[in-house]
Amino acid sequence: MEYIIRELFDPLIWERTVVAYFPTFVKGMQNTFWISMQALILAFILGIITGVMRVSKSWAINGVAKAYIEVIRNTPLLVQLIIFYFGLGPLFNNNQSIPLVLGLGIFTGAYVAEIVRAGIQSVSRGQMEAALSVGMTYFQAMTLIILPQAVRRILPALAGQFISLIKDSSLVSVFGFAELTHAANRVTAATFRALVPNIFIAFVYFIIAYTLSQAVSIIEKKGARSGQI
Repeated sequence: MEYIIRELFDPLIWERTVVAYFPTFVKGMQNTFWISMQALILAFILGIITGVMRVSKSWAINGVAKAYIEVIRNTPLLVQLIIFYFGLGPLFNNNQSIPLVLGLGIFTGAYVAEIVRAGIQSVSRGQMEAALSVGMTYFQAMTLIILPQAVRRILPALAGQFISLIKDSSLVSVFGFAELTHAANRVTAATFRALVPNIFIAFVYFIIAYTLSQAVSIIEKKGARSGQI
């Protein structure tokens, strides 16, 4: 306990492990945002498509979507990343980021799909029937009537999932990708100090997640006042 207190409150240790390597942490944070945003876009697209497939009346379409969701949600993310990284890496000329983005995006997309499915099912069935009765196709009714309402309703859940994605991105450090956690590992290797660098990045992750959650909360409250959420 005395060692931990000494580490945490020694300004010299903070100077040598955080201040001296601050550019490394900044670069790591930039890479964290970069890989998370790409995976987020992929996850959102996959989630919308798969979520719509999950409410399809076709057993084949529904079955494919359900199989994807069940396989992804019931296997560890790290194992999936290993499979994508070493299995698909050669297909992309051993590009480091593409298989990791695919792994994170496909993993998160399965969770987004279930959120989207719940959002679609929360919209009254009568609205779909009304849209079809006035001549809309199923695709038009889903994209113009049902999905806009569903997305507004599931915004908080989507935001929570995307915040989890940012935190999950720390796993790509295992593959040497220079994101925030990898930056802390480099500093630890260079200074032989593990506690302070990791406490620092934990604080950074907290600030990112808390800021995003508060921003979504504000949007949700404004939407509720205007009757849109």
